[in-house]
Amino acid sequence: MANVTAKMVKELREMTGVGPLDCKNALVQFDGDMAKAADFLREKGLAKAAKKVGRATNEGIVYAYVHHNDRLGVLVELNCETDFVANTEQFRNLAKDIALQIANLGAQYLTREDVPSAIVDAERDLQRRRALDEGKPENVVDKIVDGRMDKFYEELALLEQAFIKDDSMTIGEMITAAIAELGENITVGRFSRIAVGEGGAEDEG
Repeated sequence: MANVTAKMVKELREMTGVGPLDCKNALVQFDGDMAKAADFLREKGLAKAAKKVGRATNEGIVYAYVHHNDRLGVLVELNCETDFVANTEQFRNLAKDIALQIANLGAQYLTREDVPSAIVDAERDLQRRRALDEGKPENVVDKIVDGRMDKFYEELALLEQAFIKDDSMTIGEMITAAIAELGENITVGRFSRIAVGEGGAEDEG
């Protein structure tokens, strides 16, 4: 068995956000292998997070971001289960990151299910015509359209977008990771993005 040091435990905590005892036990279990211990803790955390999804989120904060030129602003309502978590630095940083995401990529809806069916149907018809015009075989057109619709949803739906600071995860996955680390369900309630010269606000929730 590897000699698990306090330094190793500290490093694993910084990588995963998990408590010291769980970190130590994981390192012991995987004979000091930091990567395997980290993967194990993340999977365990995501499994815990999945159990928390659906629980009531009646606490939280409204985070306001205004761009330095005062021409772009975002309001985000981020909800959790207790005011204790709502007041943590990690929760507030999550709200800030989500606001920056909306400011930069201009999501119009929270999830793909929120996109009105008329818009979805029109886009699907457009992509189908495009694929046929490109000479794609009829038997693969639907698969091509599905792939293009995924890209369409990534542009419109916040939870589907790749995080601007780390494109290896989506906003939805980032929130799931925060649920695992903070131990409470977390949801985006509503958000609005207002930019000078772009008309009204986009508000979803």
